[in-house]
Amino acid sequence: MKDVIQHLETHPLRDMLYGELHSRPFQVIPSPARVTHLALQVDEAQRAEQFRHLQKLHEILGYEVPQVETQCYEQTFGNLRIRWEKHLEFTSYTFINLAPLSHPDPFTEQGISELPFGWLEGLPGTVVAAFHVAIEDARENPEPEPNEVKPWFEQMRLVGSSPQSGDARVWTAFQLHSDGFGRLLVYNKRMSDSQLGRLVQRLVEIETYRLMTLLALPEARRTSPALGDMDAKLANLTGVLADNHQVDDSAVLSELTQMAAQIEAFRAQTTFRFTATRAYADLIISRLAELREDEVSGHLTINEFLSRRLLPAVRTCNAVSERLDDLSRRVDRVSDMMRTRVEMAIQQQNRELLSSMDRRSRIQLMMQHTVEGLSVAAISYYLVGLVKYLLEAIYGAGVPFDKTIATGMMVPIVLLAVWLATRRIHHHFHALAEDELAEGNTGKKRNERRKRN
Repeated sequence: MKDVIQHLETHPLRDMLYGELHSRPFQVIPSPARVTHLALQVDEAQRAEQFRHLQKLHEILGYEVPQVETQCYEQTFGNLRIRWEKHLEFTSYTFINLAPLSHPDPFTEQGISELPFGWLEGLPGTVVAAFHVAIEDARENPEPEPNEVKPWFEQMRLVGSSPQSGDARVWTAFQLHSDGFGRLLVYNKRMSDSQLGRLVQRLVEIETYRLMTLLALPEARRTSPALGDMDAKLANLTGVLADNHQVDDSAVLSELTQMAAQIEAFRAQTTFRFTATRAYADLIISRLAELREDEVSGHLTINEFLSRRLLPAVRTCNAVSERLDDLSRRVDRVSDMMRTRVEMAIQQQNRELLSSMDRRSRIQLMMQHTVEGLSVAAISYYLVGLVKYLLEAIYGAGVPFDKTIATGMMVPIVLLAVWLATRRIHHHFHALAEDELAEGNTGKKRNERRKRN
């Protein structure tokens, strides 16, 4: 039965889907230990270069060089463990120093202390997060008092937490120190190595995602004044239109088009960053819930500190993003209204043009009738002349009659004949025009029926 699956068609991503849940396993970290975490923003070229830089580290330390790039790579080099992870817009390095400790200051020895000289300086990418995590064992030795911890954070104000229902104690300042790194101090009171690894990973993710979340705040601050100016300009323009003031429609449409282009430019620059901020904020909230913190007397917990300082920044970014969307919708509505005004003005001009053309047509028709009357008289005059020549020829042939009376009698007959002929021609062309109009209407109805069908 175990070979049955081999005879079935399987999805090409099936193995990847199974492996995705295990691509970033929790680490097992003993106590004491020293950890250094780096998060670097990279493009695709820098990401590939980082893997080559990681291969170079294996060559320096004399280990087998990895050939396949993975989402999460972990290797132990004696007392040094390195974990490299690829994320959507950044990569992260976690260096864990497992060597015996020899200094009472928890931040003198660091996770990067065992790295070869010069390797870290050549790491490609832009550093966003960089901090040390010092892990101390408090299961046998008592942890120090808060006033004893403060010097290790250069006398900065501390944030204290007792996560996992008091099984550990965490101290941090959420600030950069003189070495350019942040610091976290963790005392293990009742946790196994696996539990400690999960706790450290949550703390590392909270600090990394906190900084990635705040990347959008400068964008929000830069964009907000420009949005305020456009908002005021749009409100003033809408007020002018509402009061039925005469405005230059083409100038207003040009201004609205320029405003819409600016908004779209802002959205193109900020949409990804604001969306990422919301995603990182959601991850931070979930990680904070997993900490299950207890309060340390006299100190803010990590959850309280971040809720007070980080969430307002997230709300600011969300407000600017929503303001961009709202302003875009309002510009679209005003643009639609202006286009309607322009279309109505064009229709009014068309009506006036048609009325003018109708008046000209009537004048031309009257002139045509006048010309037709004159042409009847002119044609009759020439025909009467021809008839007169005919009568003289007949009279000269010896037929006795009064030429004057005969010529006079032919005048009304010729006039009537010419008028009837002219009217007949006029009616003929009028019938042709009506037939063409009827054929056009029939073709239009046929096309409409085809469209409906």
